[in-house]
Amino acid sequence: MENEKKQISLDLKPEIAKGSYSNLAIITHSRSEFIIDFATMLPGLPKPEIGSRLIMTPEHAKRLLMALQDNIIKYENQFGLIDLDGQPKGGATFNLGDFGPLGGGAKS
Repeated sequence: MENEKKQISLDLKPEIAKGSYSNLAIITHSRSEFIIDFATMLPGLPKPEIGSRLIMTPEHAKRLLMALQDNIIKYENQFGLIDLDGQPKGGATFNLGDFGPLGGGAKS
């Protein structure tokens, strides 16, 4: 019985099922939470627009990291390596200051 997989029943509402597009994720953390803002940066838009925010515990963030790594390995085994267009390996961060003000507040 220990080898049996647990089944989880999930409800997927239609407005969530359609998903939302994101080509930018901004990750911040405190001692107790990781916050991931998913945004869309498109030509012609003055600044990225945050479409959704996930807040999770550090333990769940690490589980997400491991699940993504597992799925990326499976994807690349099936479809080939994902090309990051010359981005340095191991460094997926950037300086947010390069993108100008991201907040909606008044300019100083």
